[in-house]
Amino acid sequence: MTEKNAWIYDSTLREGSQKTGLVFSMEDKLRILERLIHDLHIPMVEAGWPGSNPKDIEFFQKIKETGLNGTNVYAFGSTRRKNSSAESDKSIQAILNADVKGATIFGKTWDLHVEAALETSLEENLAMIEDTIKCLKNNNLDVIFDAEHFFDGYKNNRDYALKCLNVAKKAGVSWIVLCDTNGGMLPHELRPILSDVRNHLGNTELGIHAHNDTGMANAMALEAFLNGAKMIQGTINGFGERCGNTDLTTILPVLKLKMNVDCISDEDLQNLTEVSHFIYEMANLSGNPDQPFVGKNAFSHKGGVHASAILKNSKTYEHINPDKVGNVTDIKISELAGKSSLLHMANKFNIPLTVDSPKIRVILDVLKEKEHQGYSFEGAEGSLEILMRSMDMNIQDPNYYRNKFFELEGFRVLTEKFKDNLISEATIKVKVGDERFHTAAEGNGPVNALDNALKKALVYFYPSIKEIDLSDFKVRIIAQAGTASVVRVLAETHDQESAWGTIGAHENIIVASWDALVDSYIFKLLKNKANW
Repeated sequence: MTEKNAWIYDSTLREGSQKTGLVFSMEDKLRILERLIHDLHIPMVEAGWPGSNPKDIEFFQKIKETGLNGTNVYAFGSTRRKNSSAESDKSIQAILNADVKGATIFGKTWDLHVEAALETSLEENLAMIEDTIKCLKNNNLDVIFDAEHFFDGYKNNRDYALKCLNVAKKAGVSWIVLCDTNGGMLPHELRPILSDVRNHLGNTELGIHAHNDTGMANAMALEAFLNGAKMIQGTINGFGERCGNTDLTTILPVLKLKMNVDCISDEDLQNLTEVSHFIYEMANLSGNPDQPFVGKNAFSHKGGVHASAILKNSKTYEHINPDKVGNVTDIKISELAGKSSLLHMANKFNIPLTVDSPKIRVILDVLKEKEHQGYSFEGAEGSLEILMRSMDMNIQDPNYYRNKFFELEGFRVLTEKFKDNLISEATIKVKVGDERFHTAAEGNGPVNALDNALKKALVYFYPSIKEIDLSDFKVRIIAQAGTASVVRVLAETHDQESAWGTIGAHENIIVASWDALVDSYIFKLLKNKANW
């Protein structure tokens, strides 16, 4: 490791999931892990706490089926219980059974927590740290020690906090990570403490784990790095408990582009915005438009003076080229800004549009109308591509491709309760050419029944439909009006080659779901025609 390198440790799947209101499904976690590994090549990823819940136990089993591509996956856990042994501790055994190469163990370093929370002696806490680390090392695991509440502990009882670190070092840890668990530290306080820790521990590798309760998590991480902490722990989008954690979508480009630190490749950094937005979608959360580097407004310009200058030279009001982080310049009040964004997507979709094409204005008008109705094409590029292709063919009917492949004559969805069971049934009539098909299917809910019925009908005409599966489905309220609110439905569908997102928006959730589902099928049928 050279002097200027930083090691990035991602904890989105464990600590990030502690954000209030956020729940990752098993499928969500696997897809996020895939992005962290293959799009960003994060060297260290904390996958979860296998001893805390059945979902994480199952997740670690699924990880074995994932190509890790050089990423080291760590299981998270605590030191053993007081007055016991690490070998008999169920939490420690769960980590060993997770079959990973590394473990991150947190232990108390604040005497207040030892005596008030753990209700044990300071000496027993030291034994808990030592026994746990030695047990894991004896089982050939790489061990990181997260010194929980270290800075509060240091301020309250310096000698004991440092003794905890020294015990962890002697037990054989690879890294000691100093945790600002309450998030109350300020950056200027770090230098003398880190200097003292380095003098005390010698050449032990140090890391930083900062919470954002004072809004200083990113500044804390950078200050710690500048003072010798070479591992930075954080989460994508800063997700985490209370006010969150160090935001890796900010830290990575700051280190790479502002400080010339070797922490991520140029190619991977260009995936940052897409990964950030993808994880917001997995969390079923609206992204923060004002988020540095990756937010929709990070390179947006509304003021007339700013817009005029940007068109002449982007450096006038942009501190970096947004392409470096996979974002784009957006001039809100300029027709040219809309065209540039559209041309960017057209190039991505391989649609032959030019800046002088009159079709661009038509497409922009349709997109604006769609957005007014509640559509948002972030995460729904399948629907966006369908719309843009129809407009490129001088077809202004947004349902053109639907009617080209099949025509819906009607559907009906019923949900009935029999004792403790809910059964949904969808009946559908479609027309393909001169042929009509009338069928029905059941599902575990109205949308699932509708999806099953549509697939059943279309497979008769288009056998390739059997290749696709709905892998994700999210509903979000857009315009709040109680049960009459406009809802937005995002669906993600995949076949053996790729995945695509589609969208629907309507006051009726079934109609919104239908629109999203139909686009997912249309995209597959168009893809099979190999006309792009």
